[in-house]
Amino acid sequence: MSERRILLTVHTARAEATSLAARLATDLRGAGLAVCVLDSDLEELQAAGIGEVGVIAATEGAAAGCELAIVLGGDGTILRATEICRGTLTPVLGVNLGHVGFLAEADVEDLQAVVQGVVERSYRVEERLTVEVEVTVGGEVVATNWALNEATVEKASRERMLELVVEIDDRPVSRWGCDGVVCATPTGSTAYNFSAGGPIVWPEVEALLLVPISAHALFARPLVVSPASTLAIEVVGETTAGVLWCDGRRAADLPQGARVEVRRSGTPARLARLHEAPFADRLVRKFDLPVAGWRGAAEQRGVERRGGGR
Repeated sequence: MSERRILLTVHTARAEATSLAARLATDLRGAGLAVCVLDSDLEELQAAGIGEVGVIAATEGAAAGCELAIVLGGDGTILRATEICRGTLTPVLGVNLGHVGFLAEADVEDLQAVVQGVVERSYRVEERLTVEVEVTVGGEVVATNWALNEATVEKASRERMLELVVEIDDRPVSRWGCDGVVCATPTGSTAYNFSAGGPIVWPEVEALLLVPISAHALFARPLVVSPASTLAIEVVGETTAGVLWCDGRRAADLPQGARVEVRRSGTPARLARLHEAPFADRLVRKFDLPVAGWRGAAEQRGVERRGGGR
C-alpha cells in the first residue's frame, strides 16, 4: 500500500498557525501519515519546530499526490489552498484561525478531532460550484481566471464611478453607474456578496448571483440566475476603467470597452467535511445570530398534544 500523504497549508505570518502546524504534523506522523508542506512555507515552519518531525517540502504542484490538504488559517488561506488543489482530486479541510471562517470545517479546539477524522478517513467530500471568468477587449481574449467565492468588477479609481452594462444570457439587463458588481457562487454568498447586500444561498443550491455595489439607479437589486446562465459585464464609460478580482486574490485590469464573462466552471472545488451539521446551524454559529425563544416544530407539537389532553 502506498504511503498516505497530507498537505499542510499554513498562514505562516501567524505564530499561532505555525505552532499548531508543528503539533498537527507531529500527530499525523505519529499515526503513520506522511506530511507535505509547501517549500515557500518551510522556513517559517522550521522555526516553529516542524522540521523535527520529518516533513516533506513540496512545490505547489504536489497537491495531486496528497489525499487531503489541511489548512491552518482563515478563509484567505483556505482560498489559497483551493487554488493549489484545483484540477486535482485533493479536497481541502480548513481549521479556522480567522474571524468568521465560513469555509473552515473546524476550529482550533477541534484539532484532535481533525487528526482522528483524517486518520480514520471519516470525513466526506463536498463538491462546490466554481466559476470561470474570461476578459475580452476588442473581441480578443486578454485574461482568463476562475473563482470559488466570487468574481468582482470594481472601479480602479476611487474618485470615479464605473459605468457598466450587465447582460444575462446574451440579453442586456441594466446599466449602472456604480462602484462595481459582484458575481458570486452559493459558497461565496456569505462573503463579499453578503457585504454588498446580496442574499445568502445554501451551498447545495445551484445558482449564480449578481449584486451591484453602490449603484446609482432605480433598479439595482441582487439577481439570482440559473447555473447554466452566462453573466457578462461591459465597461462602457468613456473615462472609467476597472479591475477584475477573483476571490480577492487574482487581478486583471479592465480598460474602457472591456467585457467580462462569468459562467459555471466544469471544475468544482472539493471541500472535506467532518460534521453533518445543517447549514442553518453553521450560519447561526458563524454570524452569532440570535435564536433565543425558538422551540422548534417537535416541541410545539408536544405542547399541542399536552394541551389537547386537558
